[in-house]
Amino acid sequence: MARSTRRTRDEEGDPDHEIREIEPPIVILSLVVIVSTPAMASAADPDWKAVEQALGKSGQIQPGDVFRIGMPRTDLAVTVQGIPVKAGFALGSYAAFKQVGDQTMVMGDLVLLDQEVPAVMSGLLSRGLDVTAVHNHLNEMSPHVMYMHYEGHGDALQLAKALRQALSASGTPLGGAGAASPGAAGPGLDTKQIEQVLGRSGRDIGGGVFQVTAPRAEAITAMGWPLLPAMGVTTVMNFQPTADGKAAITGDFVLVDKEVNPVALTLRQHGIDVTALHNHGLQDTPRLFYMHFWANDDPVKLAQGLKAALELTNSKKADGTK
Repeated sequence: MARSTRRTRDEEGDPDHEIREIEPPIVILSLVVIVSTPAMASAADPDWKAVEQALGKSGQIQPGDVFRIGMPRTDLAVTVQGIPVKAGFALGSYAAFKQVGDQTMVMGDLVLLDQEVPAVMSGLLSRGLDVTAVHNHLNEMSPHVMYMHYEGHGDALQLAKALRQALSASGTPLGGAGAASPGAAGPGLDTKQIEQVLGRSGRDIGGGVFQVTAPRAEAITAMGWPLLPAMGVTTVMNFQPTADGKAAITGDFVLVDKEVNPVALTLRQHGIDVTALHNHGLQDTPRLFYMHFWANDDPVKLAQGLKAALELTNSKKADGTK
């Protein structure tokens, strides 16, 4: 079909003044694309109750719409340098789900005995989940425990089912409360003093364990997916009271490359052991390194050392500070 073109007498010979009637359909098509795009991004939230049933554990919505399920190894009696440690202190497996559009990302950390590692890894990989790290977090543990970090994308319920099947090769308590960790509650902590030294508020996470966290200031992503503090991308400092007014501390600092050695030096200068340094993910931006630590000493003294190290990182300022 020939294209119709009209010209006025004054415009004769000036091709820039041609009026082409083919233009309007292009404008209409553009409007259709603009209007329809937001509808594609809005997807219904997953059925979190079904996810809980699939894993056999209850979860909670965390800041950033992260649905997190804790799976502590309450079946294990573990000591570090002869000190019994609570499940919430250093043995906390978890799964953190984050919905983006019509896809769900899950990531987390699994606490495993040495003999459980091969079968659980095979179970994850054969069901489409990625293993992103396997390593220690602490030293002189009895029995020896490893930590397996994983990640997956897809339907939330199918991801939960795959994780449950993989964990069936371990003794992780699922489908019930699980056995309580042995040992008495022990002495308490002066948590207000710890908060004052660190300049941050904390919370009791059970079993007498007190936790203070410090998220990083910059946005963290992995292939465009947001990695939020509730997904495990945050500095964690756990305190567990021990004997003679002391407390054991453990956790990890989330660092970029230039922060690693200054933080390690500061921890050592304050009598805190650096027990591991490694990645947890594979494609995080900026590239992150996780530095795990341990000490058993006066809790205020240890809090001062953690505070000095924290000041060397690009962590968010605590509420009420500048």
